Parts: sequence; structure tokens; C-alpha cells
Amino acid sequence: MMSGNRGAKTLLTFLAIGLVSGFMSGLFGVGGGTVIVPLLVTFALFGQKLASGTSGASIIFTAAVGVISYATGGNVDWLAAGLLAAGGIVGAPIGAQLLHKLSEAFLRWFFVGFLAVVIVSLFFIVPDRDVSAVPMNIWLGAALVGVGVLTGILSGLIGVGGGIIVVPVLILLFGTSDLVAKGTSLLMMIPTTISGAIRNAKNKNIDFVAAGIVAVATVITTPLGTIVAGVTSPFVANILFAAFLVIIAVQMGQKAIKAQRKNKEN
Repeated sequence: MMSGNRGAKTLLTFLAIGLVSGFMSGLFGVGGGTVIVPLLVTFALFGQKLASGTSGASIIFTAAVGVISYATGGNVDWLAAGLLAAGGIVGAPIGAQLLHKLSEAFLRWFFVGFLAVVIVSLFFIVPDRDVSAVPMNIWLGAALVGVGVLTGILSGLIGVGGGIIVVPVLILLFGTSDLVAKGTSLLMMIPTTISGAIRNAKNKNIDFVAAGIVAVATVITTPLGTIVAGVTSPFVANILFAAFLVIIAVQMGQKAIKAQRKNKEN
């Protein structure tokens, strides 16, 4: 855990990171960790573990504010989120266990491939915003739990947030409105991030000052992101989300290359 003595520049850096990640979270329905972690590492000089733990703690508040914003417009499917979260809770420890057995480079390249398919699909499938909930029957409910398990496994394996997987899957496979997909994704993240924050707090992998400032800042901009998402056409929203996924895919590819080099050195 970092020292509590902070300069104004460092505190403003935390504030700026929170403002940016909050807007991205509201706009795309992701927790913000894909933005917060690299920014903390790059501009606040955090180590990877401390950045991840701090990000997870702040995301609890970011996701909660995002859920409220989307819920006021009727764009959260509570049952679907519960089923996804149940699967995620099961999958996360499985992913953590597999982390010691599978090649990190392979897993990252596999995820890059998944994102590539999603990115291409987003240009051909435009969400229907008249769909106010995830279609539901016993088989689709079981499928949602399965998606949650897969999300939890990938989260445990390579540290990706649930929204990167859940949002495109709900849009492309379940035919859900992009707004419902984003609101539901944010809701299912909350129990997962809480459990992760408790674990990271015990391991002293959370900088509570940074997490608090980032969280407060996201409260300001997350609702703005949801407003922009609501007034943006579904097709333009797909293009913006695809561009965001390209950035994530590039980051994953770079980490996969580093993992391959590390394996060769060992």
C-alpha cells in the first residue's frame, strides 16, 4: 500500500483518471478497469497488482452509479444480471485455478481472437432498442449462467472485466438492446468486484486514497456517459464500442507477446 503523503499533482492525476474512466464506464457499460489500470500504471507509477486492486475497489461505486443511471431509463434486466453474476461467482475461482496450468500467452491470443469476431459482428448487427429485456426461458436462463461462468473464468485467468464479454454477447447472441446490455453488465459486476476488493484488501493491494478519489470522480462522469449512450444511435454506438474493443485487443496482444518472450527467457 502506498504512502498517505500525496502531492497535489498526484491527487489531480487520480481525479483525472476517475473522470475519464467514469465516462467510459457509462458509455460502454464496462467497469472501467480496462482504463483505470493502465492509467494508474502509466501516470501514477503504480505496480500492476496495486493498480488492479485499487481499480477493483473503485469500480464498485462506478458500476453502482452506472446501474442507477441505466435503471432510471428501464435499461437494466435484473434477472439476467443475477444469473450472469451467479455464473461469474462460480467461474472466477476456476479461472484463478487454471491460471497456474494454462499458457498465459495462448489465453490472451484466444481472447484477442474473440474480440476480433465481436468487432466484425458489431458492424453487421445493429441492436434493437425496442427490446427492453433479455429474452428468457429455462434454456436461455441456463445459457446466461454459462456466459457468467465463462466471464468469471476469463476474469480470473487474464483479468478482463465482465462488460467486455457480457455486453457484446447480450447484443449479438441474445438480441438485447445495447442499452439493456450495458446496464445489465454493470449490475452483474457489483458482487464480483466486491468479493475481489475484500480479497485485495486483505492482501494490501488497494490504495484507498486513490480508490476513493477515482470513485468520487466516476460518480460525476458515469451518468454523463449513460446520457451520451442514450442519445447516440445504435449503429454509431456499435462503431464506438468496436473502436474501444480494438484498443483492448491491442493491449491484450502486447501482453501476449510479452508473455511469450518471458516464457522463452525462462
